[in-house]
Amino acid sequence: MTVTLPAWLAEIPGEQPHPPAFVTVSGAHLYGFPSVDSDVDLRGVHVLPVEEVVGLRAGEETVTRSWTRHGVEVDLVTHDLVKFCRLLLRRNGYVLEQLLSPLVVATSPIHAEMVAAAPGCLTRHHAHHYLGFARTQWRLFERSGQLKALLYTFRVLLTGLHLMRTGVLVAGLPQLTGLVPEAPPYLADLVAAKRLAEHGSPPGDSPAPARLARDVTRLTADLQEAMEVSPLPDTAASADVLHDLVVRARLAARAPRG
Repeated sequence: MTVTLPAWLAEIPGEQPHPPAFVTVSGAHLYGFPSVDSDVDLRGVHVLPVEEVVGLRAGEETVTRSWTRHGVEVDLVTHDLVKFCRLLLRRNGYVLEQLLSPLVVATSPIHAEMVAAAPGCLTRHHAHHYLGFARTQWRLFERSGQLKALLYTFRVLLTGLHLMRTGVLVAGLPQLTGLVPEAPPYLADLVAAKRLAEHGSPPGDSPAPARLARDVTRLTADLQEAMEVSPLPDTAASADVLHDLVVRARLAARAPRG
């Protein structure tokens, strides 16, 4: 699926208080099932000036903004480099997906170094992130009946399965349906239905709830088994690399003096 994004997204990084090391698109656009009315989720890293780290006035570790531009809702979240790297080393699938998103709005040499270090952050225990996320989204689907929650459930289970088996992170559901043999055949139709509305329900010809529940249970068991036999290591190997990157970036990030 080709993702079309507004050209004006490229203006946003330069409008932030600290120039981001990178900004990428996450959310439904990254996962391969944006709707015509989907907002745009921007995620990234900023580097606080050293004066805002060692002094009495601390800078914001996390910057969050939401606004509407040209009729499109934009949600921006960036973490300071230190916080983001700590999350990377805590087996956090969210930040890995943001770092490795192919939908890049802004990049830098720091971004390139982080991407190069990403394989050393992967462990078999990332499966816990995807298992937990799938449980949360499945419960949400059971309560709300929303198609979005159902697609999120399948997406994270398939991402986790592919990651455990290959060590490669793929976040897009359309791609995953061709990479994971256990992917249910009806997912393409559900993705097509999701394009019509962000908060719609599954179409009337969708599989029965009992079949959906069986497939989710089966994929959950498959992911648990894949975690046990995964070739991925138990611990991350990139801690020293990221530490060196943080030190160099922090020392280089001095606030301009007016």
